[in-house]
Amino acid sequence: MRRFAASIVGKLLSLFAQILTAVRADWRGIEPVAKQRVYYANHTSNADLPLIWAVLPAAIRRDTRAVAAADYWLKNKLRAFIGRDVFQGVMVDRRAEHRTEDPIAKIVQALDEGSSIIIFPEGGRNRSEDPLMPFKSGLYNIAKERPEVDLVPCWIDNISHIMPTGEVIPVPLACTVIFGAPVHVKEGEEIGPFLQRASDALLELIPNRGSA
Repeated sequence: MRRFAASIVGKLLSLFAQILTAVRADWRGIEPVAKQRVYYANHTSNADLPLIWAVLPAAIRRDTRAVAAADYWLKNKLRAFIGRDVFQGVMVDRRAEHRTEDPIAKIVQALDEGSSIIIFPEGGRNRSEDPLMPFKSGLYNIAKERPEVDLVPCWIDNISHIMPTGEVIPVPLACTVIFGAPVHVKEGEEIGPFLQRASDALLELIPNRGSA
């Protein structure tokens, strides 16, 4: 019954996101096929995850899990149901002092079980004026553990206008999730150069970047 309820709520959330934002997927560097991937995206609002979720084809969405902040999603029963059951969240506590499990080990386990993953490598919502904050080490550690898995950059465009910081009710605007060419860690590549390269791959997807 719980799984059935999660499936219904997931479909409703996807439909709501599509109606409200007219969200569409722009598959620029990769095709929407059923292949295991790590989708990594920019993060500016609570609507980011539902929008990526909404544009993935149903067959892909069923096997895709979100890396979710346990300290946010487990705060109450409703959030826990959505985060854990609907988005199939791999729950990771951002507070290191509260962790009882290695977050990378949990993510790698999800990959080994056949799931794809959605992750926000900035580690939290970007409230700065810069398009991206520096990436945390997690993406590199995942890439090192499973170098054969595609790391797919996903730029969520127009999201800061749809769900401005501090707002609860979204503003109806068109939104696009742009999927770029996959990134892999190179043999012997250090963490700094890799994270910069992964960040640059995401920034390159920003529409009209560099135009005046």
